[in-house]
Amino acid sequence: MEHIEDRLLFSIEGNLESFVAEIDLEGLEDTNEADASGTYDALRALPPEEMAERVRAFWPTMAADVRVLVDGDPVELRLDAVDVPAVGNPELPRESRLAFSAALPEGAAQMQIDWPARYGVLVLRQMGVEEGWDGYLTGGLSEEVSLSGGQALTGWQAFGRYIPVGVEHIVPLGLDHILFVLGLFFLSTRLRPLIWQVSAFTAAHTITLALAALGYVTVPGTIVEPIIAASIVYVAIENVFSRGMNPWRPLIIFGFGLLHGLGFASVLGEYGIPDSAFIPALLGFNVGVELGQLAVIAVAFVIVVSAMRLSEDGKRNPVAAAAYLLVAVVVVPLLVIPVSAMGPDAVEAFVPLLFMVAAVAGLSAASCAVERYETYRHMVAMPASIGIALIGAYWVVERVFL
Repeated sequence: MEHIEDRLLFSIEGNLESFVAEIDLEGLEDTNEADASGTYDALRALPPEEMAERVRAFWPTMAADVRVLVDGDPVELRLDAVDVPAVGNPELPRESRLAFSAALPEGAAQMQIDWPARYGVLVLRQMGVEEGWDGYLTGGLSEEVSLSGGQALTGWQAFGRYIPVGVEHIVPLGLDHILFVLGLFFLSTRLRPLIWQVSAFTAAHTITLALAALGYVTVPGTIVEPIIAASIVYVAIENVFSRGMNPWRPLIIFGFGLLHGLGFASVLGEYGIPDSAFIPALLGFNVGVELGQLAVIAVAFVIVVSAMRLSEDGKRNPVAAAAYLLVAVVVVPLLVIPVSAMGPDAVEAFVPLLFMVAAVAGLSAASCAVERYETYRHMVAMPASIGIALIGAYWVVERVFL
């Protein structure tokens, strides 16, 4: 967004085919799951000028959906340009540009944009002024933006704003990263191996997250995502065949952490980082990721702690077994009710996590009901690791072939 003389200029870069196909992008992770996926795929294969014509024909609909308010009053939008690149790989989205503008009344001071949630996320940056505003819109009306600038985030504001973004990317949205962290957790009941693994993973993903965010490293998601899934399979399978941490595991975890950092960077790139507070925002996001990982480990520990202790003593505890069973078959299913009331996005994000809690609690119930040593390893850690490995293996196949 830029203010030049008596007009307010907007330039949107992104996947215009999804707009023209009228796909509802709110909460959608894969366009293949959309009802209009066939139309969307056909549009991606169109030559540039033909696709541009389709965008121009769609513009009246989009102009009616997107509202721009100047000093509280809506203004008329005018389509200025549509730039569509040549068809590359039709399996991948192509980045096109849509430029539109609005006339500004004399003395205009502030603007707002009302962005429909079904058009997906909008990262909006104010250009051509000092300390321009940066915004991340998932739908709805933006805050009031001064046309003269001066609303850039401070370092502390950016740091605080990006911590929740990092947490959210792990819990509840980062199911693959959650399974990887759980794979680290289930290796051993001792704290030291977990610290070594988490430290190696943290150091590695911090390095590549920073390098990718700064633009020094770029690896396509088609390469990164299958390897992330493969890393889940590796750590889980090793848990089954290893009784503890071997000397090379931290090095392998470090290598996988480098790839996970690239995955984090792709999410951060979609969210956008303010130029005025790049480093604080990056640090805040990374802190959020660490808090999310620690939350996963803390919840996993709370769920299995009784099973761990009884396994070391070789004792059974019917009360603990009953409590675990109550969590698995009563408490967790009841939690689905408030989650369902939060909407389909919440269901998609949280129900898999609740299922994992129920599964681990059920395994812990069985472990507490048996009187012998090492029940935790054989009845909790190993079955859980096998389950994690199977999910990771499915993701490898899905991300490579499907």
